[in-house]
Amino acid sequence: MFLYPAEPFSQRVPDEAYAQEHALAEQMEQPAALIDIEALLDGQLSRALRWVPPSPDSHSAIYRGWMLRPEVYEALYVALQQRNWHLLNTPAQYRHTHHLPDSFPAIADHSPRTVWLPASSPAELDWNAVQSALSSFGPGGVIVKDYVKSRKHEWHEACFIPDAADSAHATQVIQTFLTRQGNEFQGGLVLRAFEEFAALTEHSRSGMPLTREYRLFFLDGTIISADAYWEEGEYPAEALPLASFWATGKRVHSRFFTMDVAQRQDGVWRVVELGDGQVAGLPERMDRSRLYAALSSVLPKPAHG
Repeated sequence: MFLYPAEPFSQRVPDEAYAQEHALAEQMEQPAALIDIEALLDGQLSRALRWVPPSPDSHSAIYRGWMLRPEVYEALYVALQQRNWHLLNTPAQYRHTHHLPDSFPAIADHSPRTVWLPASSPAELDWNAVQSALSSFGPGGVIVKDYVKSRKHEWHEACFIPDAADSAHATQVIQTFLTRQGNEFQGGLVLRAFEEFAALTEHSRSGMPLTREYRLFFLDGTIISADAYWEEGEYPAEALPLASFWATGKRVHSRFFTMDVAQRQDGVWRVVELGDGQVAGLPERMDRSRLYAALSSVLPKPAHG
């Protein structure tokens, strides 16, 4: 069964952002149900799952929806188990790719240098530790994010530090990031070495510099899709080195996850980050039916009367 968030304050209508996916699942004759995300976030699990029918037998389910904090995902996982539905990724597997520090050892050899400082809220950050971490990057550029998200579309104000040695400006960017994240801040502060990736274009709305980035979806150790990440810009018609990405993906403790990759200006391919496949956005250019066909292979076969 596929599970999607319902449109807030509506009765049994899929969230607009997932309506096309919901329709695609139904076209493939896969059962699809809706979750009341507001109730889930409020801890009202029975109400959140009131539209999810219990299964007479134990079956797999795939959530495709908004990002959830690991503790919320775990609550959803347990509640669905009580209805005989088992989400594809366990809570430990979800956290593994959702929180960058958990999975970084699996990709460290192929990723920019990364430092993180755990903190449950921005107020708990040790600024002496932040300054020490910044100094370890010397005069190089740094990307700012938390364990889950950056503010990349606010590139100059809240994401990119061109010179980590410029303490005043670096602190300003970090503070802006923390302020704008607010209650959405998760896990701690992450600082990543900026690497020059092959340029694509500038984002038409935010002005963020776009690079030739790709999103790969993995399912049970197999790459089931590999697509241009950005809707804008002209990507070259070149084959991706999928074999090397596949080898790296073997180290990742998850059944269904994404791997974002990009090519540096010197030609070296790098892993940008991982993500849980259930909450990852789908690139505009991807063939969604191909993805759903692969996912359907691990779900119960549709019953025909």
